[in-house]
Amino acid sequence: MTIRFKLLFFVLCFLSVTISSCFKWAARAENKLPKETALQKTYNYNGKVIIVGAGAAGLAAAKVLEENNIDYKILEASDRYGGRLKKNTTLADFPIDLGAEWIHSAPIVLNKLKGKAGDQIDESLIPYHVEETYSWDGQNYEKDAQAQNDFMYKFMPESKFKNSTWYDFVNENIAATVKHKIEFNSPVTEINYLDNKVQVKTKNEAIHTADKVLLTVSIGVLKSNHITFTPDLSMEKKEAINSIIFHPGFKLVMKFKEKFYPDAINCEVETGEKGFYDIAFKKEAQSNILGLLVTGNSTEAYYKLESEEEIVQSAIAELDLIFDDKASETFTGEYIFENWGQHQFTMGTWTQAFQQKNSELKILNQSLEKKVYFAGEINDVYQQMGVPGAVLSGYHSIDKLLTE
Repeated sequence: MTIRFKLLFFVLCFLSVTISSCFKWAARAENKLPKETALQKTYNYNGKVIIVGAGAAGLAAAKVLEENNIDYKILEASDRYGGRLKKNTTLADFPIDLGAEWIHSAPIVLNKLKGKAGDQIDESLIPYHVEETYSWDGQNYEKDAQAQNDFMYKFMPESKFKNSTWYDFVNENIAATVKHKIEFNSPVTEINYLDNKVQVKTKNEAIHTADKVLLTVSIGVLKSNHITFTPDLSMEKKEAINSIIFHPGFKLVMKFKEKFYPDAINCEVETGEKGFYDIAFKKEAQSNILGLLVTGNSTEAYYKLESEEEIVQSAIAELDLIFDDKASETFTGEYIFENWGQHQFTMGTWTQAFQQKNSELKILNQSLEKKVYFAGEINDVYQQMGVPGAVLSGYHSIDKLLTE
């Protein structure tokens, strides 16, 4: 265990004993889940709504509009829906989450997201309680104490889907009834809310008009200023947007002939995170699939390489240092590289709303003259993290849009 992780472990132990009640986010924030969402409400709204972005938040908001027979359309910049949700079914004998992968919230959140009553969930989950992990600082490879893994799981219990993915969950329970309303390849460049109606202009010069707009693009897109607002955003709004931590990063999925690695390897980094991990963990699969997740400033060295093939070889070379060339000997040459940080419609990895100041989140969630509203993972008021936070923000924001 590196000095950094030893220190983190003991600090968390101390904090859990002394002020554990303060850490009410993700799986520890079950009591912050809403008793009901917009799915359980009925709305009588006669206007037209445009949703910008067909990620988890946008799809969730659309489901509410669809169930209430409200006129709407979804403008999606890319050629697919799901945003940072994505899966692969060809690399292994189980479906792989190429985007969001962990369920950070308490499992009951799955019922909240699809509007199901009761505490019994339908999905089969794997408790993500790792048993064999190591720490790597570039020179030293040391086994972590099992007490550390036990504590981390007890402190923040997480899980994964056993036989499916986050993409499947959102596709089946949310997107299924609204995907026919999506206009693909329509990146938004301008939003004009100066008059009674809101005009939304796309890159292909098409102009769409609505009474209200729900903007669900990634915070990376907002920070990039790729969308022009008329009137311009207030300085307060701009400062709140720019204050959000949104690391660059990627996920690399590699296939091997045999499993020579532990459940996870935590790598020492300055910002963000970096780690190798067994994607097939407790999946009852035959495929040997190892993931590399990198965010923060450690992505810089990878991005300087000339191709994704070189990034893969860099990862294999690092594994060879740890495992005496075992990686290159058993690598099948098959991989998937999902690069969120350099994708023009993502421009980053994920946010954690609970890390931001409440004052900043309040400003982020403020509408523009009750005409343009915002939703997404960073707009989550329930402190759930990840997909649950994004979906619940979609429900929360569309409720505001339809009732203010």
